[in-house]
Amino acid sequence: MQKIITLIYLLGISLYISAQAPDGYYDAIAGLSGDNARLALHDIIDDHTEIDYDNIWGYFNNTDIVSGVVLDIYSSTTYSFNTDQCGAYTAEGDCYNREHSVPQVWFNSSAPMYSDLFHIYPSDGFVNGQRGSLAYGEVGSASYTSTNGCATGSNNYPGFSGTVFEPADEYKGDLARTYFYMATRYMDVMSGWSGDNLQGNSLAQWTINMMINWHENDPVSQKEIDRNNSIYNIQGNRNPYIDSPNWVDRVFLWPTSITEIREPEFKFWYSNNSIYFSINMVKDSELLIYDSLGKLVESVVVYSETTSHQLNLTPGIYFAMCQNSRVKLVVL
Repeated sequence: MQKIITLIYLLGISLYISAQAPDGYYDAIAGLSGDNARLALHDIIDDHTEIDYDNIWGYFNNTDIVSGVVLDIYSSTTYSFNTDQCGAYTAEGDCYNREHSVPQVWFNSSAPMYSDLFHIYPSDGFVNGQRGSLAYGEVGSASYTSTNGCATGSNNYPGFSGTVFEPADEYKGDLARTYFYMATRYMDVMSGWSGDNLQGNSLAQWTINMMINWHENDPVSQKEIDRNNSIYNIQGNRNPYIDSPNWVDRVFLWPTSITEIREPEFKFWYSNNSIYFSINMVKDSELLIYDSLGKLVESVVVYSETTSHQLNLTPGIYFAMCQNSRVKLVVL
């Protein structure tokens, strides 16, 4: 069986900014990755203006309005602002309320998380009640399904087997980027939280894997960009993963080291547009580099005394292979 080494490497700052951050807002992240980048982003978006929870009803009129009505992430019901807010409810479609996408019981309803607009969404009261404080996940067999496809049931995503709540596909990316924001904004206090999507001062690894898929399959929309800008005007901070979606990989996929799972006679890694080698072999080998379509773009003979090879790759995804080792390269 072929053994695999996987390395994700992201260079420099991202290629594009989707929303409109002020000039210089993200300068501190330049050249950083992994937890160093997360800490730099935390310091940028920390200490936002804390708002009164009671005022969130009114802020929804700016942050979550579509064609003059409430954007409800848990139901296909059309709600009018103010007049349809909960109140009591007995069925889906009765009213909308203020949903903490990261359940407030996970952080003991503490400030400033309790009123942070970035993770609070208008949602159908009844469906919100069905979720309760369940973790987000992917449901196998649903015990309940809302009109827009939200479901509760046993988790079908590897890494957690409990009961979860699965949001509708059209909002999975939104909520993934919300969770990446929360794991960055509150990385200094998250270790005191308790929830099935969490681990230590970050997200659980199975949640990271799942939400990266959500993030990739449901890209940033104009709705999210508008919401990000609106909340910035209210709270004074931004969601960096809406502004620059590539930072999700740069922060949450960055490995601290290469994981070697084959005999250690040949290792190689990627840094600063070069392949570096650690070699203990007697025969020469050929390094092959393919693009994401499987086209060979470069090949070079690797000798026992080889220490590095300079690459000239345009931005994109590549796969480098030598002997039985394989490295994924993400060049930005």
